[in-house]
Amino acid sequence: MKIVDLTHIISERMPVYPGTEEPKLEVVNTYDKNGFKETLLTMFSHTGTHMDAPAHIFDKKTSLDLFPVEQFVGKALVIDCSDLKEGGKITIKYIENVKEKADEAEFILFRTGWEELWGTEAYFGEYPHITEEVADYLIQSKKKGIGLDTISVDCISDENLILHKKLFAETEIVVMENLTNLKKVGSGLFTLCALPLKYENADGAPIRAIAILEDR
Repeated sequence: MKIVDLTHIISERMPVYPGTEEPKLEVVNTYDKNGFKETLLTMFSHTGTHMDAPAHIFDKKTSLDLFPVEQFVGKALVIDCSDLKEGGKITIKYIENVKEKADEAEFILFRTGWEELWGTEAYFGEYPHITEEVADYLIQSKKKGIGLDTISVDCISDENLILHKKLFAETEIVVMENLTNLKKVGSGLFTLCALPLKYENADGAPIRAIAILEDR
């Protein structure tokens, strides 16, 4: 068995969505003064590698704390879209190329290679994004979730969040953004664990996402 960490580390210098404040990690208790160390974490709920709930967009939809924990674990597939250039679209052909495995998977993760730009301004540029046809496939096949190695399922210029709205209006799905190390997973099915912080009315939360690869 092999475990791959799909999660970016949270730090005060990490990339955040444009207009969002960076996280603060303030040491408030120290070994010298208090005999132990304790850190006050201050950050937005959609910081770093994180998960969006339907309640992120719609106030009557499900928040992360109300999902059964089974929602966050399941069979997953990474689909390689790293041939796409800036502004490219992840079309249904990428799914059709691996249709049998895609149909079997509960989570579809798209590897664009954009994670290599993490920490640069280019990360917030015209990254590849899915089409509405791909969103329709995810909805119709009742997937538990979608994940990408980019900052959003929508393109950076779409202030209306069309794809977020489409996915969350029509199904109970979760969206994972800012994944990393997808290239280390390979092209086979694997077990994904993506566990969000459990707080009340969670519209989104940082996750610790891992891939569990059986011996192949």
